[in-house]
Amino acid sequence: MNDGPDIVPWPDTGGGPVGDFRIFSLRTARRRSPRTGAEHDFYVIDCSDWVNVVATTADGRLVLVEQFRHGSASVEWEVPGGIMDPDDPDPVAAGLRELREETGFTGTDAVLIGSVLPNSAIQSNRCRTVLVRDCLRTHEPELDPGEDIRVRTVPLESVPELIQSGRIRHSLAVAALFHFDLWRRGQVG
Repeated sequence: MNDGPDIVPWPDTGGGPVGDFRIFSLRTARRRSPRTGAEHDFYVIDCSDWVNVVATTADGRLVLVEQFRHGSASVEWEVPGGIMDPDDPDPVAAGLRELREETGFTGTDAVLIGSVLPNSAIQSNRCRTVLVRDCLRTHEPELDPGEDIRVRTVPLESVPELIQSGRIRHSLAVAALFHFDLWRRGQVG
């Protein structure tokens, strides 16, 4: 079904920085609608790319982190992950670093299994999902001063219930686990 003309990118006609807030910057983007020719101002949040890690153990468990989240003012269960550092050579290396730092776990056969746009309406970054298998705790976690994390391992078969019940509800963690499900079914690289 085709309802009208193809959607094309809106030409950028200006804009500029609004502010820098350590983990993200805010800018305006002035763009022209190809349909009407009218110009509009939009706000865009620029942040570094993020990485999430689906870490599994040889005995069929998933490594999760439990932590307080300031945006929702709630304690959440999530997959390990974080901001990619400028010196990370790629998302896989960033995922391995985040896994080790947050949980003390390391593993083998790390592979990129997915990529999503966290909120393409207002953000410019990507969040990539890395799978790491045969994970073992080999180090003590190296937490940032602003992190308090409890590491949990759960049976892989409990993941659907943890999502359905709302125990795991961070949208990017759910997306990472969906990519893992696709990978397990042979539908992802």
